[in-house]
Amino acid sequence: MDKLGNVGVLYEGLSIMGGGAILSGLVLAAIGVFVIEKKFVEASAFALAGAILTFFGFMHGESVGIAVTPVVAIGYLIVAAFLFGLSLAPASSLDKTAPHEAIPEGVPAE
Repeated sequence: MDKLGNVGVLYEGLSIMGGGAILSGLVLAAIGVFVIEKKFVEASAFALAGAILTFFGFMHGESVGIAVTPVVAIGYLIVAAFLFGLSLAPASSLDKTAPHEAIPEGVPAE
């Protein structure tokens, strides 16, 4: 373990994040997709589900129980609150993209 720590591999963190990797991947991917689509309520719901699953050890835990990894569960709760806060923001303040120019019909491909 000490050799791994000396070269920058934090085994404890890898073991925490690796527990329940399939569920973790599904939840984190769903959060990412909903953030890209700007559906922050849905992303917040998945983060909340991740917090619940993590609290009971189904994700990021070596065993199933109560308060298996509470610090990680609190992290998911913070993300859920942040994403829900973004859902309450006006849509115009979240959309900072440049307006698309209209492409004329019938333009040949180059």
